[in-house]
Amino acid sequence: MTDTPALAAIDWNAIAGQLDSGGHAVIPGLLSRERCAAVAALYGEEARFRKRIVMGRHGYGSGEYQYFAYPLPGEVAALRAGLYPPLAAIANRWQAALDRETRFPDSHDAYLERCHAAGQVRPTPLLLRYREGDYNRLHQDVYGALLFPLQVIVLLSDPDRDFEGGELIVTEQRVRMQSRAEVVPLRQGDAAVIAVRDRPGQGARGPVKMAMRHGVSRVRSGERHTLGIIFHDAS
Repeated sequence: MTDTPALAAIDWNAIAGQLDSGGHAVIPGLLSRERCAAVAALYGEEARFRKRIVMGRHGYGSGEYQYFAYPLPGEVAALRAGLYPPLAAIANRWQAALDRETRFPDSHDAYLERCHAAGQVRPTPLLLRYREGDYNRLHQDVYGALLFPLQVIVLLSDPDRDFEGGELIVTEQRVRMQSRAEVVPLRQGDAAVIAVRDRPGQGARGPVKMAMRHGVSRVRSGERHTLGIIFHDAS
């Protein structure tokens, strides 16, 4: 079961403002310490997952992650469904600002129907595990032609007890400008909402497209687990 009171308490106006200004936002305390531990413990349950990726084999960095299989664990499925509607409202506003025709439906089930009809049928929520020396290079989580422009990353480990380093980093770049990088501070149970590929920014003559990437700095000690909630499925 998901932490419904935490979802209900989110100030979506504040989240929208943070996303508009910097391409990322923080939802504090989305999951309790106990729920974080329960989700992180799923990493060892092989039957829950459809695929494991060892980052070093693909040049992605160092560490590993696993994509959940359908049906998703209840906590993950509920978060994906519950977070989607307010994020879809923000995404549709971004689409209009960038003069894009695509609009996203109100419910995640309806959006998944669209993905599956286009051949994107593989679930994308994932658990990531980093140990000492591991990191994740800057990247974008694009899995097919259909792409939902926002995703959510939940820190499941405690940076005061479980690990050091391993900061979430986001970068943005405007045309003919160098990239700007920012560290997103998270505590255990906090969630970062980030742009997947790009977002609208304000230029001298109106909205401009800002290219976005994200990654994780090197873990200096300990072990770090995160839950990634991506709303489009993969082809």
